[in-house]
Order: sequence, then structure tokens, then C-alpha cells
Amino acid sequence: MYQFSRAIYLKLADDILDDEVIAGTSNDEQVLRACEAAVERLATDRHYFAKPARTLFREIRIYFPMTAQRKACEVVRRYIDAAEDYFSQLPMHGYDVHGNPLQCRATTRKGTACQRMPLPHNGYCPSHQHLAETEEVEAGIAMVA
Repeated sequence: MYQFSRAIYLKLADDILDDEVIAGTSNDEQVLRACEAAVERLATDRHYFAKPARTLFREIRIYFPMTAQRKACEVVRRYIDAAEDYFSQLPMHGYDVHGNPLQCRATTRKGTACQRMPLPHNGYCPSHQHLAETEEVEAGIAMVA
């Protein structure tokens, strides 16, 4: 999983601003941590991470000069798209990428997480499939608006 975040960082490492340290740690470390966090979230929470490439680029763009931002955006987009393809093709035999058992994304009437095994295509168990359908309708309405 960290191959993607390290690859993003290595492609961008030469262009990171070296002269200014922001937030108490080096710029290189900030970019690496942001890449790792984005790929981690992509691997574990794909359904709720709408635009991972855009989110990561917005987080790290302050560490690059204006002349390197287009390259940074293209690198982030290319590697995040590859990571999304990779994670979507992983066999989902009841466990996530860390070996933890999968759970339905829905909550019960009592407010606790549903404990049933989700279907691989949308993350909801058979009892909560209607929630996936409403997400698709809401996404379509948002695209139109």
C-alpha cells in the first residue's frame, strides 16, 4: 500500500521547496505524511473519499513553487488513479487491506454499526442495499446541480 505514497513522494521530491520549514517539520516530511495519509484513507475508506487526488494536491501544493505545481498535480492524479484501480481489484474475501474483517457501512436503528458482511461492490450488506441506491440518486442530483 505504501508503494503508491512513496512513489508519489519520490516523483515530487526534487521539486519540493527546501528554503522554508512550515509547521515545525521539513517540507519533505510534510509531503510524505500527506501522501501516506491519502493512500491510507483511499485503501480503508474508498466509499467516503470522493476526490482523493484533488484533496491530496490541495494539501501539498504549498510545498511547491508555482513552476512545479502542474507537474505535482499530474503526478498525484496519475498515481492516485493507479492506487484506486489497484484497491478496487483486490479480492474482498471479508477482510480489508489490513486484514480487518469488513463491516457494513450502515448503522442500526440503535445507532451502532451494522455487523453484517458487506457486498464488495458498494460496502453495504443485503439488508442495507437501499442506502446504496439513495447514494447513487443523490450523486446524480449533485452532478446535475
